[in-house]
Amino acid sequence: MTPIPPPEPLNPEGKTRSVGVEIEFAGLPANDTAELVRELFGGKVVMVSAHRLKVSETRWGDFMIELDTQYAHPDDEVINTGPLDDTEWERQRHQMKVDFHTRTRELIGDVVTGLVPTEIVCPPIPWDELDDLDALFKALRDHGAKGTDDSLLYGFGLHLNPEVSSTEVSDILDHLRAYMLTAEWLREQIDVDITREVLPHANPFPKAYALKILDPDYSPDLDTLIGDYLVHNPTRNRELDMFPLFAHLRPDYPHPVFSDKLVKPRPTFHYRLPDARLSEPGWGSVPEWNRWLEVERLAADKIALAERATGYVTKHTQSPMTRWLQKLKSWMGEA
Repeated sequence: MTPIPPPEPLNPEGKTRSVGVEIEFAGLPANDTAELVRELFGGKVVMVSAHRLKVSETRWGDFMIELDTQYAHPDDEVINTGPLDDTEWERQRHQMKVDFHTRTRELIGDVVTGLVPTEIVCPPIPWDELDDLDALFKALRDHGAKGTDDSLLYGFGLHLNPEVSSTEVSDILDHLRAYMLTAEWLREQIDVDITREVLPHANPFPKAYALKILDPDYSPDLDTLIGDYLVHNPTRNRELDMFPLFAHLRPDYPHPVFSDKLVKPRPTFHYRLPDARLSEPGWGSVPEWNRWLEVERLAADKIALAERATGYVTKHTQSPMTRWLQKLKSWMGEA
């Protein structure tokens, strides 16, 4: 499948926009996965820790492959915090602490292997090269990797991180509005797996937030946009997680979430909704990218966006009696 061009194919610097891709799966250990990535895209495998590997110097940059739990990996604060002083005893004590911590985390990873997914975090890929990346998904399937629909226990996802074409607040707001208006269609098209619907990782936005930002009089500056988002969405677990973009644009915003090490600042939308459908031949990043473009096309069509936003607000702010009367008129018209 060929990736469809977005309405705005270039980033603010005039270069081809890139897309970060993350996928979770079971059935293939991190070591074997890293070798598979190296075979496909070149580079060299570097062991960062027992359950975290990097494939560096590929055609696009570095791939990270790891067990998807922080408890299987050494904590940087423990590793990087040096001895309290320069005495021999303190240096030995510190090294013992680091060795014990590292070995404990390795054992935790050994125990949970097979229970938590393996994750691949790809480097930014130019949108028009996503079809080349999809060779990886076929290879994973051929080597026994299991996706979302292989078990009721699997709530695995594919995350896309489309680079923004503009960092203007009005453009970011237009994309958020377009997403609100497209989210139901995306869920229907993807047919989101029941396990992922139950799990909290890609929850829909609350209606109150949709009504707030779809109001035609809503015209915030960046801090107001972030503040309103935080009031209604005090969590990373949204189908479109805006925290990476907000942290990139406003790294010193005074809220604890911006210092959370799991929030990685980057100039992208963090789109978390798609399943990891590895069992489906032909599935990969391209079909999900092409679906995502419904959001970007609506964001680019200012007239359609305004009309649909007004329709949404009108529909969801009507009184129950008004909605009932409109339904009754509709039924009578069909009779």
